[in-house]
Amino acid sequence: MPTDNDTLVREFVEAFNTKDSGNLAQYLHPEVVFQNYGDAEIAGRDAVLQVWTSVFAAFEQVEFETLHQAVNGDVVLAEQVHGLGLPGGPLAPIKNVAVYEIRDGMIAAWRDYTNPEYSRTLLQG
Repeated sequence: MPTDNDTLVREFVEAFNTKDSGNLAQYLHPEVVFQNYGDAEIAGRDAVLQVWTSVFAAFEQVEFETLHQAVNGDVVLAEQVHGLGLPGGPLAPIKNVAVYEIRDGMIAAWRDYTNPEYSRTLLQG
C-alpha cells in the first residue's frame, strides 16, 4: 500500500481501468462512505464495491484519468476524466471532481461531483 495520500489516490483511480472492483478494495476503508453528486450516499466497503461491480458490468469501456490533484493533509482533491463507454458506443470523457478523505491509510470518505445531464448527453453520443 502507498504511504502517502497523493500516491494512494492516484493508484486508486488507476485501478478503475482494470474494470475489477476487487482491485479497489485495498484502497477503501471498511467504513468508507461514497457519494456521487445527486445520488444517495453508500456506506461500507462491500456496498461501494457492489455498486462498482454493477457499473463495470454496464460499461464496455472504462478509462479513468487524473488531470490535477492537490493534497492538504488527509484531504485529496482531484480533477479527473471518467471515460465511460456503453457497449457499441463511443468513449464519453466525463469531467469529474473528487474529494477523498483519508483515514488509517485508506479512503474513508469519497465524493464525486459530476454534472449528471452533461454525463447523459455524452453517453448518448
